[in-house]
Amino acid sequence: MVLSVTFGTSDVGGNGGSAEAASIVVKIIEGLTSALVEPTKTQSNKSLKTPTMGLTLVSGIEKLMSPSFFKSENVTEMYSDIIIATLPKTRHVELPEPVNFTMYNKDRTGPVMKFQAGLVTCVYWKENGNETHWSVEGCTASFSNETHTVCTCTHLSTFAVLLQTGGQDNEEDDSLLEKVNLFCMCVGLAFLALAILTFLLCTWNPKVNNTARLHLCICLFLGHLLFLVGVSRTENAVVCAVIAGLLQFIFLSGFVWMFLETVQLFLLVRSLTKVQVIQKEGLKTLYLLLIGYGAPTVVVGVSAAVFPGGYGSKNTCWLSQKRYFQWSFIGPVGAILTMNLVSFCVILWSLRPTLANMKSDVSQSKDTRLIIFKIVTQFFVLGCGWILGFFQSSTLLKYLFIILNSQQGTFIFIVHCLLNKEVRKEYRRWFSCLCRKEGPSGDSATKDTVNDESQPTKDMDKADHHH
Repeated sequence: MVLSVTFGTSDVGGNGGSAEAASIVVKIIEGLTSALVEPTKTQSNKSLKTPTMGLTLVSGIEKLMSPSFFKSENVTEMYSDIIIATLPKTRHVELPEPVNFTMYNKDRTGPVMKFQAGLVTCVYWKENGNETHWSVEGCTASFSNETHTVCTCTHLSTFAVLLQTGGQDNEEDDSLLEKVNLFCMCVGLAFLALAILTFLLCTWNPKVNNTARLHLCICLFLGHLLFLVGVSRTENAVVCAVIAGLLQFIFLSGFVWMFLETVQLFLLVRSLTKVQVIQKEGLKTLYLLLIGYGAPTVVVGVSAAVFPGGYGSKNTCWLSQKRYFQWSFIGPVGAILTMNLVSFCVILWSLRPTLANMKSDVSQSKDTRLIIFKIVTQFFVLGCGWILGFFQSSTLLKYLFIILNSQQGTFIFIVHCLLNKEVRKEYRRWFSCLCRKEGPSGDSATKDTVNDESQPTKDMDKADHHH
């Protein structure tokens, strides 16, 4: 038999916890559960290995039974609701064999960049004379994942799952990490805005199709901005659910556009290996738009139909961990990142003959460095750096993940805007207009064009911008 008891915040007092009050509440609930649960006909059989027990799920009592009652040098937080397990009509707590309790983890994770791992510990409420505290005696965490933890215990008592998230310096590290994340995302948003304006306002070569990278920048800009201002808006459940759904759609769209950018680049490189003259090819704009926004719409629509309550929680406006709902985002993202990584390796392999033929024409070392820089940067433009989100076991990896992926717009701006000769010419013309130095014919803005670039660099410019 499973009962549920919920305490409001005002019912349990302050955050410091009260061991005496908690013990009184636990004893009252144990008595009520034991009295309400009827023993089975075989309850008195001593050979019974799995006795019938009463389980009471208690919500809100965490304020009394604070994680501070657990002796640990780590920063500890409550990771589940509290359950009270008792046998009917008896105070006997010892069990002939260990029993497994499945405890659902509290929804504490946001998007991938907010994930934080820790040590999961199964504990019970131990009363030893005047000392009352959480203890691990007779209880172990036999299994744990993102949604639930299985505790194996040799006795009945009041159980909970605690999460230890590091030493005393952990809070300071988290605070610094949040500040770095905020700064990097603001910088990334600024460069994304510049890239969007450049793609919209600059005059591009007719052979250049900027559809994929333009909409990639738009999705990244809207996603990062909405994440900054909306992910913590949990006051209204409906608004929070809408924000979570929009974040899922926008970020999924961004990853689909990364994949389409990879496809465009692959088609271009394949043409480079066959002909010397670059001709316009690739997917048409209409097809790109249908795939770029149609695929995420299908994923979000199916996800919302299957589990409407999976959007938003009391802690964050993101996907719930219940029923593994977060995999409606992680699954497609993981598949896209894998395909992009494989495609990037194939592209590099296909470029080997082309780069080898270029070596004889490279007259300056800066051209070689520029080509290598563009190739390496393209790795992050295609989103392959997001793979670090699945490996957050150390502080260094967390910082690398935040810095590299928040600057995806910066990489796009540098490679496809600043390192493009035609775009630089447009920038000069704009700055000349702002400074009122441009003549009537506009010649003064175009005379300062770089004409001594080697052919390999020009080819790479064409290759990078021909989609």
